[in-house]
Amino acid sequence: MNQDKRQKKQRPAGKPLPKLTLSIDRLDGDGLGVARHAGKNALVWNGLPGEKVDVAVEHEGRQRLICATRRVLEPSPERQPPICRYFDSCRGCTLGSMSYPAQLDWKQKQVRDALHAYPSLQEVVVPPVWGAQQPTGYRTSAKLVFAVSRGKLMLGLYRRGTHRVVDIHDCPLHHPLINRVIAVVRDEVERQNISVYNPRTGRGLLRYLLVRVSPTYEKALVTLVTTERDYRHCTHLAKWLKKKLPEVIGVHQNVNASSGNVIIGREFIKLIGARDLRDRVGDVTLHLAPGAFFQVNQQQAERIYHQVTEWAAPLKDRWALDVYCGIGGIALNLAPRSAEVIGIESAPEAVASATANARTNKLENCRFLSGDAAERLHQLALELEPGGVAVVNPPRSGCADEVLATLARLRPTRLVYVSCNPETLARDLVILQEHGYRIDSVQPVDMFPQTGHIETIVRLLANTQKQR
Repeated sequence: MNQDKRQKKQRPAGKPLPKLTLSIDRLDGDGLGVARHAGKNALVWNGLPGEKVDVAVEHEGRQRLICATRRVLEPSPERQPPICRYFDSCRGCTLGSMSYPAQLDWKQKQVRDALHAYPSLQEVVVPPVWGAQQPTGYRTSAKLVFAVSRGKLMLGLYRRGTHRVVDIHDCPLHHPLINRVIAVVRDEVERQNISVYNPRTGRGLLRYLLVRVSPTYEKALVTLVTTERDYRHCTHLAKWLKKKLPEVIGVHQNVNASSGNVIIGREFIKLIGARDLRDRVGDVTLHLAPGAFFQVNQQQAERIYHQVTEWAAPLKDRWALDVYCGIGGIALNLAPRSAEVIGIESAPEAVASATANARTNKLENCRFLSGDAAERLHQLALELEPGGVAVVNPPRSGCADEVLATLARLRPTRLVYVSCNPETLARDLVILQEHGYRIDSVQPVDMFPQTGHIETIVRLLANTQKQR
C-alpha cells in the first residue's frame, strides 16, 4: 500500500480520469475484480468474474491500476442489485453486488486455493462454506466517526482505503439497534450543536461513536470517544440516548487526545448505567467491556465455538489450551469437558474479562495468562504433561514459528486452528505437518457476508510417530 502511494502518478487538478473497458478475470483476496491492461493488473471495484465493464481509473501506479466500475456492459449471472445505497461511496462491502450463494462458492475457492498452493496440502478437502442464516443485519458492533463537511454534521464510516468520511444513516450489515442508536445520537448532536473533532486543527470534542449490541437480550452499550473529559455535553447526550432508547443500558466516555489514527484511548469513564454488556453465546454467558474485542457475528461465532469444542474433544482428566483466547469465549466452552483450561492472551484487560467471565459461569477450572504466547507456552511446556488438547485463534498474521514449535512440544493429541486468513493458515498448517501433525478436517465459516473475509476451522491430529 505504501509503495503504491509513493508510485501514484499525480494528475493535474481538474484533469478527468481516464476511462477503459475491461474484462474481469477473477477476484483478488479482498473481493475486488482483477483485469489486465497494458501489462498491468487492474483492480476493479464492483467488477465480477466474467463481466465486461466500463471503468474509471482512480489511481495509476507502476505495478497496477485502481479502477471503479461505471457501467456493466456484460453482467455476470451472479450480479444482484447492491445491498446498500452507500455501496459505491463507502466501499466496505466488496461482494455486495454478488449473489450470496456465489459469495460462498468464491470463499470456498479462496480457502482451497490457499491450501492447495502447498504440495503437502494439495489433497486436503475443503467442504462448502457454512453460510450465515442472516447475510445482513449480523454486525453486533460498530465504530463510526464524527466529522463536519461544509458546516454539516457527518456520522459514518471511512471510505475504503481512505480517511474520507462517508455520512451513513443506516448500514444493512448493522444490527437494527445499532442503526437506531446512530439516528438518535446524530439528531441530538445536531440539536445541541456539540463540537466535532477536526484533525487539521486538533479542536473539537466528539471523535468516534462505538456501539455494541447483545442480540440475545436486545440491549446496547455505547461509548463516546472524545478528545477530553467533558461532563456536561457527554452526560446530557448519554441521558438523552437512554431516554429515547431504553435498550441502551449503559453509556461510557473514552478519552483519546492523540493526533494519530488510534480510535480508542486508555481511559474509559462510565457516564450512566451498566459497566458492561451481557450476552449469551451457546451455553456461555459473557460480559463484554466497552473496549473488549469480540466476534461481530454472534450466530456464526456460536457455530464456531460448538464445532471447535466438538473437534477438540477435551477429556475430563486432561488439560486444554486456548491460545489467543481474547475474553474467553472458546475456553469457557471447553471448560465443562476438561480437567483444566488455560487461556493465553497478550492484552491484560482481555485476560481480566476472561477471568470474570469464568466466575460468571461458575467455572473454577479456568486460568488465564497475559503475555507473549510463545513465552507462556514455553513455561507451560515445563509444567504440563503431554496429551491434552489445544485451540489456536491467532490474528490475521497467523502464529509465529516459535508459538507453533513450542505448542508442538506440549504434544496435544488434537489441535484446532481457527483462522481469519487463508494464506497464513496454509503457511502454518505446513509447519504443523513438519512438527508431526496431520490435517483431519476443515470447515470454512462465513462470519462476514458481503465482504471478502472468511474464517476457517481446521482439526489436526498428532501422528503416532513425530516427524520432527
